[in-house]
Amino acid sequence: MRSLCLIVLTVVPAFAQLAAPNASGVSLGHVHLVVADPEAQKKLFIGVLGGELKSLPPLELVRFPGILVVLQKARTAPTDGSDGSTVNHFGFLVKSYAEIKAKLSAEHLEFSMDNEKNKQLIAVFPEKVRVEFTEDPNLKTPIAFHHFHVATPDQEGLRDWYVKTFGATAGKRGNFPTAMAPGGEVDFLKANAAASPTKGRSLDHIGFEVVNLEAYCKRLQADGVTFDTTYRAIPQLNGLKIAYILDPIGTRIELTEGFAQY
Repeated sequence: MRSLCLIVLTVVPAFAQLAAPNASGVSLGHVHLVVADPEAQKKLFIGVLGGELKSLPPLELVRFPGILVVLQKARTAPTDGSDGSTVNHFGFLVKSYAEIKAKLSAEHLEFSMDNEKNKQLIAVFPEKVRVEFTEDPNLKTPIAFHHFHVATPDQEGLRDWYVKTFGATAGKRGNFPTAMAPGGEVDFLKANAAASPTKGRSLDHIGFEVVNLEAYCKRLQADGVTFDTTYRAIPQLNGLKIAYILDPIGTRIELTEGFAQY
């Protein structure tokens, strides 16, 4: 199992913790970047987006409303960025499209998408990690997590798997079927062909926080869900409990119990 380096992002001193779980005991948990240069990511997620760095040795924690961003130094270079994998990007809501564009432009980042009319853009962070920002002037915090964007030939079928597996609510955002869970949603983009699995890329996996994870994993095993790493506790991380599963198209998903306290 890889060691973790968790970053908890906040833009104000008292950001909320992860969202309260749904009836299945699940909320969105984290996005995990395994990169050659974590400091370059920290410069953006903390310095530009306003995160508050905390420490949980050997982890560093940075928190956004609704999500934790995990940075881990890669032992070998990532095979590629998020584009071309099943998780094309992840996205945040911000109060001002113009303000976030100016900040990211000042860091000389490229934009793979910039839609001024819809006040939405996708910035390419170091090591080809794609991060979307969409304006919501009614947002109660300067920034908040919004979605993971998963590419699949079978949008409805994969959405149904997430709804069943995580007790999510089926919905729609524009043309995208969605699976909505506390803390945000998973949006499903139509792909003409199967994308590459996330494992080994700079965006290695996404995560959900689960109440009573051991029992939850037993239910998933009974349902035939594929495990990449079986349930275990990590004493050196305050007893954090984890497991890894794979969705039907190869997205690596970490299940945790213990991140909610941060």
